[in-house]
Amino acid sequence: MGASIAFHLAEAGVRDIVVVERGDLGRGSSGKPIGGVRAQFSDPLNIELGHRSLRAYRDFPDRPGAHIHLDTVGYLFLLTSPEQADAFEGSVRLQNSLGVPSRMIGPAEAQRLCPYLSTDGLVAAAHSPSDGHARPALVVHGYARAAARAGVTIATHTTVTGLDTTGDRVTTVHTDHGSLTCGTVICVAGAWSERIGTMAGVHLPVRPVRRQLAFTAPLTPAAPRIPFTIDFASSAYFHNSDDGLLFGLADPDQPDGFDTTWTPEWLDLFRGVVAHRAPALAGMETVGGWAGLYEVTPDHNALIGRSGELANFLYATGFSGHGFLQAPAVGEIMRDLYLDRTPCVDVTPLSADRFRAGAGIRPEAHVV
Repeated sequence: MGASIAFHLAEAGVRDIVVVERGDLGRGSSGKPIGGVRAQFSDPLNIELGHRSLRAYRDFPDRPGAHIHLDTVGYLFLLTSPEQADAFEGSVRLQNSLGVPSRMIGPAEAQRLCPYLSTDGLVAAAHSPSDGHARPALVVHGYARAAARAGVTIATHTTVTGLDTTGDRVTTVHTDHGSLTCGTVICVAGAWSERIGTMAGVHLPVRPVRRQLAFTAPLTPAAPRIPFTIDFASSAYFHNSDDGLLFGLADPDQPDGFDTTWTPEWLDLFRGVVAHRAPALAGMETVGGWAGLYEVTPDHNALIGRSGELANFLYATGFSGHGFLQAPAVGEIMRDLYLDRTPCVDVTPLSADRFRAGAGIRPEAHVV
């Protein structure tokens, strides 16, 4: 988010931009995601953010100018109850009305797309061929290099330690390398955003939750090219990764916290699901993995907007696993909010104030 926003601001002619990063670029949530990019959501706002970002990722080699290994293998959601199928049919109609080429398919066609699947108990599936996955590190550095060429200062290994406010404005950002007088602060600190907001007296309800994934040993024969496949009921997912497959699952019992220790025991949950849904995967050897942090809000939708208390404090955070796939569109939106222009997408429903006001949008299902 920081690299995308810095690029879009600099491209629009904004000067004196400093990106403050406590480690190296792409070492937070962006360093350990699964790289999925999709427009299959259940509400118009998230559909628009995903669809617009997909177009930007397709154009990434030209603007800002970097290859990101975008592979449009599609997303395939596996549905195991009539209720799930009915809900996805409604979402597909909405997606189609907004230009997303998703469709409902039967179990046999789902198995043709992903030969690992067992159709036993599979009611239907939702597939969009324009979705897929890319390499987040390449995106971060592509945006950052273009931003730096446009004059952006990227201060790595620099930790924010405090914010000073006067009246309704943030005036100073304190770091362990000195202080910066500022005209505007944009908080894009991911899982750590609540801490940054607290420094300014702005409540950003974001909690950190560990998510883990694993990689198989190289497969012989090679794995077929398959969609990014998700068992909707369990959240278990898998897709191609170099010479094998990537496995993941959202553990429903994972406590909040900043621990990113990889504990391979979670694979028992994954294997328990795929033993029935994709039996060949259950016995595949894995050769390591990693753990990263989701930045989760109470309704699993992002926080995007301008603080009502501090006129020059903006935020884009709490993406609940959808940040990478929405980053290009959010970069545009934050640029427009900073410039007091009407954004390409109305993000008013994503204001952090929605929880205080009891408003908001339909909760997004907690899937990757």
